[in-house]
Amino acid sequence: MLHKTFELSEKFPGATLTTYVSDDPPELKMSPRRAVVVCPGGGYRFLSEREAEPVVKMLLAAGLNVFLLRYTVGPGAANYAPLIEASLAIKHIRKHAGEYNIDPEYVFICGFSAGGHLAASTGTLWNLPEVRVELGDAPKGINRPTGMILCYPVIMYTHKGSFHNLCGTTEPTEEQINRFSLERHVGPQTPPAFIWHTFDDKTVDVRNSLVFAERLRENNIPFELHIFPEGVHGLALANEETWAQKPQNLAPRVECWIDLAVSWVKNFK
Repeated sequence: MLHKTFELSEKFPGATLTTYVSDDPPELKMSPRRAVVVCPGGGYRFLSEREAEPVVKMLLAAGLNVFLLRYTVGPGAANYAPLIEASLAIKHIRKHAGEYNIDPEYVFICGFSAGGHLAASTGTLWNLPEVRVELGDAPKGINRPTGMILCYPVIMYTHKGSFHNLCGTTEPTEEQINRFSLERHVGPQTPPAFIWHTFDDKTVDVRNSLVFAERLRENNIPFELHIFPEGVHGLALANEETWAQKPQNLAPRVECWIDLAVSWVKNFK
């Protein structure tokens, strides 16, 4: 396995990308693999370990090459820092596709809760001037993900803590709220999405996913949407790998989401 951790840019100290890449020997004659960038949640305040390496291991075992993005949180998350870091991650993967044995046409991004907001931001705001300038002379669209895997994502100004960290204030202006309300930024160049949520989610209302899916439909963007009737926020894998000794984090009917997402990635055309 090609396993290394490195900073994406000197401008964003502490933001790192960790590679979990199969080191396929020539004897196997492996075709290029598809890639997934994983973004843990945590309200842009911290990064959840339950939504990090346990998820990576499942995706890696399914035959994907995986990259764990530990993006900037807290006060440093303002001014589009996480979005720029995610864009730099996708740019790096595509520029090093040969080294990683990855098909650059298939680079997906997966996020949970606030990490889902980041993944959806990467799909909707990838062409912002503030982002493009940080990509240098790279080709336009090099940072646009092929598709988004959104796990109980923050989309709207219903999870105020995430927005406060992104805006750098507990009293954001209407303009700042609009800037990060992603349902307002879906357009024809937004990539397709795989979305899942639980109806019972009391932290990030299921309407976040429903409204985002509706905006995708309005723009004729394909999506796959799963709403499970029961389950608390932050289920991660919904099984013993991520339950953290809390029974509420076990949801047997929900744990199929990872298999559904892998199938969506592998069959994406």
